[in-house]
Amino acid sequence: MMIARAGALLALAITLLATPLAVGAQQPDKMPLVGILDNGVPRLFTAFREGLRELGYVEGQNIRLEVKSAQGRPDLIQGLAADLVALKPDVIVTIGIAVRAVRRASPTIPIVVAATTDAVAQGFTSSLARPADNITGQSFLNTELSAKRLELLKDTFPRVRRIAMLVYAGSGPSRDVTETQTAAQRLGLHLQRVDVRLEDLARAFSDAKHGRADAVDVLASAWFNAHRDRIAELAAQSGLPAIYESRDYVDAGGLMSYGQILAALFRRAAIYVHKILMGAKPDSLPWEQPAQFELVINLKTAKALGLTIPPAVLLRVDQVIE
Repeated sequence: MMIARAGALLALAITLLATPLAVGAQQPDKMPLVGILDNGVPRLFTAFREGLRELGYVEGQNIRLEVKSAQGRPDLIQGLAADLVALKPDVIVTIGIAVRAVRRASPTIPIVVAATTDAVAQGFTSSLARPADNITGQSFLNTELSAKRLELLKDTFPRVRRIAMLVYAGSGPSRDVTETQTAAQRLGLHLQRVDVRLEDLARAFSDAKHGRADAVDVLASAWFNAHRDRIAELAAQSGLPAIYESRDYVDAGGLMSYGQILAALFRRAAIYVHKILMGAKPDSLPWEQPAQFELVINLKTAKALGLTIPPAVLLRVDQVIE
């Protein structure tokens, strides 16, 4: 009898000791899950992770991250969005036109747009102050910078008259195009539109050369950014000076850029995520229009192309890469 009773007490003790272990094993499932849909710009999402760490989030301890990357392939994005939505994350963070894929996959999961050009024109919201449905984030002022980039090209290379404007062929209606065309007309520049498919990037620069372009203006596109190394390489091979919308291209060997500091936008996207995890609804968080810009020039690339950057332009540069 005593042996049976001792056995029962031992069994009870084992059960009680095992219970906390079982609860502990379930804890990761109770952490908030943040989905990341990456077009192919992992460096920028690294900045997003840094933003989370600054807010006290530690992956595996108090937050889980699930990353799906299209690796620069637009054809993968819809399937990846569906896979991510199937995991039922608390919020999804993405960039640019990938938002459409997430929205089609789920109209209810909160979406934070780390960066996009003109959220209103893209149809993500009808008002920046009053976000629509489940989407909010940061809509940067790329359209307003189109004229500035052309001015910089003209100031840096006064003999430039014909500019090839590279436009991602898969993009929808874009104010970037119309604003660039208007700016070119005002500046007395001839603009050659080149619609670019990612599988045939080389042809874009060949078309620019055949069109007797003196320079290239690569319009903003998350898909272009995902292939920035190849684009910078082709620009160098063409011998044409090129300007881009972010320093990512210049870091990859491109000549010059003027635009938003994208890494800063991605770090700030973490604040949106934090607020949503704390209970805020996306439609209560107005879209932001960051106004911090930078001009970056790669002097090593300029030298390789046999180009001289005027001192007056160098005085305006925020960072020089040598």
